[in-house]
Amino acid sequence: MAMETTEGTTSATAHEKAAALRALHVPGSPLVVPNIWDAASARAVEAAGFPVVATGSAAIASMLGYDDGEAAPAGEMLAAVTRIVRAVGVPVTADMERGYGQKPAELVARLASAGVAGCNLEDSDPRTGEMVDADEQAAFLGAVRAAAVDAGVDLVINARVDPYLHGTGTPSERLAESVRRGRLYLRAGADCVYPIFATEAEDIRALAGEIDGPINVLFRPGTPSIGELAALGVARVSFGPGLYRVVQAHTARMLAAVRSGNSPYPPDAAG
Repeated sequence: MAMETTEGTTSATAHEKAAALRALHVPGSPLVVPNIWDAASARAVEAAGFPVVATGSAAIASMLGYDDGEAAPAGEMLAAVTRIVRAVGVPVTADMERGYGQKPAELVARLASAGVAGCNLEDSDPRTGEMVDADEQAAFLGAVRAAAVDAGVDLVINARVDPYLHGTGTPSERLAESVRRGRLYLRAGADCVYPIFATEAEDIRALAGEIDGPINVLFRPGTPSIGELAALGVARVSFGPGLYRVVQAHTARMLAAVRSGNSPYPPDAAG
């Protein structure tokens, strides 16, 4: 049942938001999440009609003045996520890299306190790029799921699978390892598998067909269109730090115009 907030508006409970987020992962009709970096960009995504807000760790880290790769302190990252959750009414899923060094119970408690409905957790070391042993990562994901159950928290876990980004071997070997890891992580308690940097249509089709669970694809230049990804069986499409980088590049162009004594605004801009 929905509850009333202090402002008098209706807000879904944490369990309702997690259930809604999980239900939106439909192979062939993907959840599209343009990843954001602050409360203003979160509100823009909500206003544009998207049913979920997803944070991007690289974008938030940069916004806070840190590099990606868990260089931002966990407290600062979670404070930023908390502000984003407060700013919107839709479910928020947070990119938590590999947990910022927190134990599963602590991670779950802090995510619950922030009010998020889901999180991304990756299987390479954010500081070195080295792949984490698959069984070790499965145990970590299982511990996060168990901690959530013990705490009475519903959390949608998106398990990032990194062989295409940090793995070794031939393309077919990276595909096979991504499938192996994805199946393992789903059995451990993940809800969705995120083989980041998988870009070839045939690989994506194989991942969607062989992992036996919802998959998330990163949309970037060179990736099939969103419609094509849907036809390939994808259940979620993310943008990572891509939109943030485009916005920053546009800002740099406006600043260059100002520095040159020109107007940064288009001719038809409102005052």
